[in-house]
Amino acid sequence: MKRAGKAFFTENLLIWNSEINTRNMPWKGEKDPYRIWLSEIILQQTRVEQGWPYYERFIKAYPTVNHLARASDDEVFRHWQGLGYYNRCRNMLAAARTISKDYQGQFPHTYESILALKGVGAYTAAAIASFAYGLPHAVVDGNVYRVLARYFGIQTPTDTTEGKKEFTLLAGELLDKTQSAAYNQAIMDFGAVVCKPQQPACSSCPLSTQCLAYQTGRVEQLPLKTKKIMIRQRFFYYIILIYNKQVYIRKRKEKDIWQNLHEFILLEQPCPVTQAELLASEGYRAALPGVSFKVEGLSAPYKQQLTHQTIIAQFLTLRGKGRAPALEGYQLVPQSMLNDYAFPKTITSYLEKSALGLTLF
Repeated sequence: MKRAGKAFFTENLLIWNSEINTRNMPWKGEKDPYRIWLSEIILQQTRVEQGWPYYERFIKAYPTVNHLARASDDEVFRHWQGLGYYNRCRNMLAAARTISKDYQGQFPHTYESILALKGVGAYTAAAIASFAYGLPHAVVDGNVYRVLARYFGIQTPTDTTEGKKEFTLLAGELLDKTQSAAYNQAIMDFGAVVCKPQQPACSSCPLSTQCLAYQTGRVEQLPLKTKKIMIRQRFFYYIILIYNKQVYIRKRKEKDIWQNLHEFILLEQPCPVTQAELLASEGYRAALPGVSFKVEGLSAPYKQQLTHQTIIAQFLTLRGKGRAPALEGYQLVPQSMLNDYAFPKTITSYLEKSALGLTLF
C-alpha cells in the first residue's frame, strides 16, 4: 500500500483511540514497568476477563518485583492456580529473581535488557518498553496480525518466517514514534473491540474505507495461517485414596504438563475405561498393591483444553481400610489443608464441586 494509506491508518487509529476507545483495564495507562510486565505475563494466552482478577490479586500480594522474587514457588503457584500454562508462572518467578538480584530490584530500562528476561518475547518487551519508557518499539501480537492483514490485504501466512518478518517490518513503519505507547495501546484495543476475529464491527470501523479485506470481501479469510495444530487426547484417571480424612497427593516433577503442581494418584490410560476396567488394570495393581478400601464411585469426566492436548479426567474415590500404607512419591495430607497446595485447573474444578472441598481465592 502507498505511503498515504499507511499515514491514513496511523492517523485514524490514533483518533479512534483518543475519541472513541472506551476499553477499560486496570493496567491501562500504567507507567510502572513491573505492573505492565505482570499484566502482560498474565494475559499471555489468557482472556482479559479471566486475567483481570489474577492481576489485582498479584499486585495486592506482591506490590513490587522484590516481593515477588522473595516469595516461595509453592505460594506463587497457589496464586496462579486456575490460569493454566504454568510455564508462564515459572518464567515469571525466574525473571523477578533476576531483576531483584542482577538489577537491584530496578526493572531494566532498555528493550534489549527487557527481552533478555526469562519468558519475555519481542511482543512483551515492546509493550513494556513503549508503555513504561516511551521507547519506539511496535507490538506485534495476534490482534496486530489480524488488523494489519485485513487492512493491507496481506496474504502471507502469519505463522511463517517470511510472514513474521513482513508484519514486524510493517508494524515498525506504522508506529508513531512520538506516541508509541498510545499507538500500541490503540492497535491492540482496536483488534480486541473492532477488528475482532469473529463478527468484526466493519460497518462502524473508521478504517473501512481503505481496508482492502473489507473492500474485497475477504475479512473472514484473513489473516492466513499454514499450520494446523494437531490435538492429542489424554485420559487421566485420578485415584483419591482417603484414610481418616487424609488424602494422598504428590508434586509432578516430570517434564510434562503441570510440572511442579500437585495431583492425586494418577493412572493414565490410552483410551476411556470403565470403573471395573480401571480397578482391574495393571497400572492400578502396581500403584496400590494390597490396599484394602471401599469404592465410593467414579466421577463424571472433566475436560481441559490445552494448546496441543485435551485432558479428559475422571476421579475415583476410595475409602481406605486399616492402616494407611506408605506410597512411594506420595504424601498424606489432611483434606482441610488441600487449599495450601497448587493443583491444575482440571483438579480444582473437580474439588470445587466435590465433598473434599476447595476454596479458591
